[in-house]
Amino acid sequence: MPELPDVTIYVERLEAMVCGGRLSALRVASPFLLRTVSPTAQAFVGRSLRKVHRIGKRIALEFDDEYLAVIHLMIAGRLRWKKPGTKVPARNGLAAFEFDTGTLVFTEASKKKRASLHLIVGVEGLGEFDRGGLSVLHASFEEFQAVLSAHNHTLKRALTDPSVLDGIGNAYSDEILHRAKMSPFKQTKGLASDEVQRLYEAAGQVLNEWTVHHREAVGENFPDKVTAFHTDMAVHGKYRQPCPSCGAPIQRIVYAENECNYCAKCQTGGRVLADRSLSRLLKKNWPRTIEELEVRLPSQKPGEE
Repeated sequence: MPELPDVTIYVERLEAMVCGGRLSALRVASPFLLRTVSPTAQAFVGRSLRKVHRIGKRIALEFDDEYLAVIHLMIAGRLRWKKPGTKVPARNGLAAFEFDTGTLVFTEASKKKRASLHLIVGVEGLGEFDRGGLSVLHASFEEFQAVLSAHNHTLKRALTDPSVLDGIGNAYSDEILHRAKMSPFKQTKGLASDEVQRLYEAAGQVLNEWTVHHREAVGENFPDKVTAFHTDMAVHGKYRQPCPSCGAPIQRIVYAENECNYCAKCQTGGRVLADRSLSRLLKKNWPRTIEELEVRLPSQKPGEE
């Protein structure tokens, strides 16, 4: 799922490339995409794009008279900038916003169709899409500490809960926890003040660094290839590859449709956290340390699933 750094770049490039442009057509191809009835897509035609908002992981395109198209990409949704007149792709296309200078194509590489588009009128309506999470990049340490201590969650959940913190998902939470050298399962209520400080600094650093990284990589172009996996990441998507800090193999915990990647040596004192799928299979033979893991699990090539 595109997270704060990725969505920020989408917003910046749309503002630079499209703001002021007149919408000549809004084609909605998927019956699962549009979640509102009024206004209609046709009501947006002829209006100019005035502003682009980021609301958590959502993007809102504001047209004349406060007509707003609110996009949620979810896990597999992406935006692509194509030449004028580009049709909605038959295979994974959801919608197309046609401008004189180009076409903003909305796609989703998943059969589950979770991405959404809400068409509304009035900027006050954007509040309905704000989950209320604290913006780490604009918050003081005291504000960050207060929101973490309000409820007792694991750090992984606290970082990725949009009602707690804004714009952080699975990928950057892995990177933040590795930078802070903290276990994803540590409880927020059990954090010492210096640990909160370490997490606060790590979150700000990771989000800022990756935003700058994406901005420099995209340049004057459009981010057509947004992904949650990058070769420069420390742990996310790096299962069994060496940790860049200590060289120990990166571990993972698989749950639902996500996975948490971490370094046992850097983050959990050398303890390998139980993975639900593998621990059920291995039961008492589940390794508890890196050393046991290397002995008991079959050898795999780096990146092999």
